[in-house]
Formats: sequence, C-alpha cells, structure tokens
Amino acid sequence: MAVGALIGAYQEDDSGGLRALLPLAGRTLLEYQVRCAAAADAAPIVVVVERVPQSLQDAFERLRLDGLSVFAVSDVQEAVSRFEAGSMILLIGDGVAPPADLVAALAEEPEPAVATVPDAEEHAAFERIDGESRWAGVALVDMRNLGSTAAILGDWDLQSTLLRKTLQEGALRVPVSDDAAPLLAERAEQLADFQKMLIAASRGARTDWVSRYLLPPVEELAVERLMETAVRPGWLIWLGLGLTLAGAVCFAKGWLGAGLGLLVLSTPLDIVASRLASLRLRPLPTRMMSRLALWPASGLAVLALAWYEARHVPGWGAFVTAGSALAFAEAARIEKAIFPVGSEIWLLSRRNAIFAAIPFALAGTWTAYLIALLAYAAVSFFVVQHVRHFGPELTRS
Repeated sequence: MAVGALIGAYQEDDSGGLRALLPLAGRTLLEYQVRCAAAADAAPIVVVVERVPQSLQDAFERLRLDGLSVFAVSDVQEAVSRFEAGSMILLIGDGVAPPADLVAALAEEPEPAVATVPDAEEHAAFERIDGESRWAGVALVDMRNLGSTAAILGDWDLQSTLLRKTLQEGALRVPVSDDAAPLLAERAEQLADFQKMLIAASRGARTDWVSRYLLPPVEELAVERLMETAVRPGWLIWLGLGLTLAGAVCFAKGWLGAGLGLLVLSTPLDIVASRLASLRLRPLPTRMMSRLALWPASGLAVLALAWYEARHVPGWGAFVTAGSALAFAEAARIEKAIFPVGSEIWLLSRRNAIFAAIPFALAGTWTAYLIALLAYAAVSFFVVQHVRHFGPELTRS
C-alpha cells in the first residue's frame, strides 16, 4: 500500500522563528524530517505551512536539488488532495526529531498506529493521550481519517485533531523506549545532543588499522565542517578517485613524494562521503562505480611506481614484484569476505598499503617498499586461506 507523509511546519520556537527551521546536522530540522520520510519510501511528502520565509524556501530548494520532491501547502484541503485515496500517511509532528528507524518501522505497519512515550516528566513537552502515555510525535494514519478531519477542522490544530480521531478509531499504540524516543524541540540547544547522536551513528565499521587508529580525528573534523555545506557525498568519492589517479601519474613521472602525498589525501574521503550520506539519510549505493574504482586505481598507482623503478633500477624485478603483490592482494580481497566486519584490520587494504609506504618513502627505498608490499599481500592471502580452510579462530579478537 502507498505511504505518503504529512509534516507540520507552522509552530514557532522560543525565539519567534519556526521550529521547523531549527538547525540540525548542518541543515534544518524540517530537512531531517523529510529525509526520514523519504528513507521510509514515503511519497508524496507534504509540508503544512502558514508562511514561507526565505530560509524555509531555501530548505525546500536544497531538498529538491537532492531529488526529494516536497509539496508545501497552506490549505488543509490542498494537503488532502495530494494523497491518493486509500493510502496510508506518516504523520510527523511539528518540531519533532524522530529516529529514522522509528519512522521506517511505523511506515511498515499495515494499520494505523501511533508511537507513544510514557507520561513522565522528561516527556512533558509531548501531547498527552491519556493518564499513562503521550504522543511521541510520529503516527501512521489513513487517508479516510485525514479527509474527514479536514472536513470538520475549523480553527483546530490539524495534527492534534487528526491524532485524536485516529486514536478514537482504535489505532495501534506503539510504545517507544526512552533510548529511542523522539525529541520535541522548542529551541536550538535541545537539538545539540540529538545531533551528536546522529554524528556518532554515522560512524561505520573500521575495517583497517589506518581507519581505526590514524584517520578518526581527520574524519570527524571533515564531517563536522562538510555537513553544513552543499558538498555532495558522491563528489568526495570522485575526488578520492581523481587524487588516486593523479598519484599514479606522479609515480610514472618520478614525482614519488607528490604521488604518495596525493594517495594519503585520498584515504579518508570515501569514509567521510559515507558518513555525510548517512547523516543525510541517503546511503551511497553499494555498487557505486567511482567507489568500486578506488581499488583498481590504487593498483594502477602501484604499477606506475613499479614501472618508474624498473626504468631506473636494472632489471624488471620491481615490476614483477608489484604484479605479484597485486595478484595476492586481489585474491585476499575476494576471499576475506568470510571475515566478520572489523576482524581484518591488520590485513592488506588500500589504506593500509598507502600508509605503509610512508617509512619507505622517508628512507627513499621504494623498491624495498614493493618487496614489503608483496610480503604483506602474501601473508594476508595465506591468513585468509588458513581461516577459510581451518576455521574462524583467527577472526576472533
């Protein structure tokens, strides 16, 4: 059954502005609400407004540029006309910052449902339902109820009236635990902890020692700065790929230090891109071409380095060594899919290989680096094979 979304954006915060425009994760609260609804496959997404200041118009424009279709309406009957007959509608309260998982879970309910929190002091800002519970700010209602509510609304508040009518008709109540409860914000300071939670939740698994021990400070700083900009996650992936290919060109021309520097700069970009995409509730595609190309582009950089070394060191040993290292590395990459996430941090990876080159670069022993890379790739491959054939003991840490 089709699911749409209805979001309120007309109540004022403590400073006289709109609650919907309170800042959250580099955007506005409304943008976060819309992205939650879109992540739950809700369409259309209708925002009920009384006025559209320029800052709200800017938020709508940012959403549209990201491919999210949003309809702003000031008339309840116009809101009703946006939805198909028989559809279900996600109702997200004005000023409510819900966990995306809660919105997605309600969207999958087959019948009308209302998320609730206990009638306790910490939830005093939420609308009381009865003596034991309050509305958590998210509900799933049906189109029939929205239409009948609009017909009798008058001067009453749309969301509150629709909620009451839905409850009177026996909607399922879905209790929400305190650690997963939405936040009802009336001022910007109230969203600070929720924003920290979102940033922390965007951290992915650390799959190699470089991303676990060396990159987190850079990664955190980049995420906090970039989440407030118009930079798209996909651009960062392409930038990382471009830096990697530029590094390969530098290696081929003999600019070895510059080439390694470009490769080092590329290492956090795919992680930062993934986190930005997570914060904006639009995860990067698993089969994203530019992301998949990072691994072969890094292999090309190794071959470029070996080609330069082969031209300046007698014999083709460097080139053969690099080719063998890449063969072992690719075999290990394919085979290590059986490893639990996070247990392969010491095995060869793109980032590990790049940072392992730094001490050799400082010593000016690039051929020795290629030999060490071959040894690293071979050991990684044989560790993976041992685990594959003799059991998972080595994956436990």
